[in-house]
Amino acid sequence: MALLHDQELTAAFDHAARTYDALVAVNPGYHSHLRRSVRRLGLPDHGRGLRILDLGCGTGASTAALAAALPNAEITAVDASAGMLARATTKRWPPHVTFVQAPAERLAEAGVHGPFDAVFAAYLFRNVADPDALLTTVHRILAPSGRLGVHEYTLSGHRAHRAVWTLVCRGIVQPLAGALGDRDLYRHLWRSVVEFDTTDRFAARMRTAGFDRVRVLPLPGWQTGITHTFVARRADADAEEAR
Repeated sequence: MALLHDQELTAAFDHAARTYDALVAVNPGYHSHLRRSVRRLGLPDHGRGLRILDLGCGTGASTAALAAALPNAEITAVDASAGMLARATTKRWPPHVTFVQAPAERLAEAGVHGPFDAVFAAYLFRNVADPDALLTTVHRILAPSGRLGVHEYTLSGHRAHRAVWTLVCRGIVQPLAGALGDRDLYRHLWRSVVEFDTTDRFAARMRTAGFDRVRVLPLPGWQTGITHTFVARRADADAEEAR
């Protein structure tokens, strides 16, 4: 099966939205790992006075992690899927959280403008057609020295980690998704990880897009070597000129 793209992928997420939270709930560490990745941004004073963009928020799991760690920040959560956003907006949110429907590649058309002090993107970059272009967009809408946090399935490059990912997907996730009528989406999600960057390759993309202080941090549990946090900073122009 080929990867899903654009409207086809968005439609698949729309259809899966009704059961998405139930499926991720059986993934050990899913929510705690998101919270850990948010903390790794290292934002001060619980986000007081900061504008944060949650890019690819889905049903709101990443938004909840941001809101818990940064209760004083203004959070804009964006997703292309109307179905996923419909699930997100049924939940209770503090007044500083706003949801917007838009593809990550067309933020300005939806009225989403920077500068943001930080951008957080969970499980997004391997599902966009042009990760480099999106990194360039993120760099542009960040404030000087703004921070980027990416929480993503990115294999370390070891065969054992790819084997674990495939075993979990084919042995657990895909049968459950198939019973719920969403097998194509979860087959796509398996393949999207296998065909996406290794950790080193994605870190290199970030540097090429103008980010510095790039760190790649592992997450524990069965996701070791499979799920990582990438933390980086928009390179300060003055510092770059001084090099």
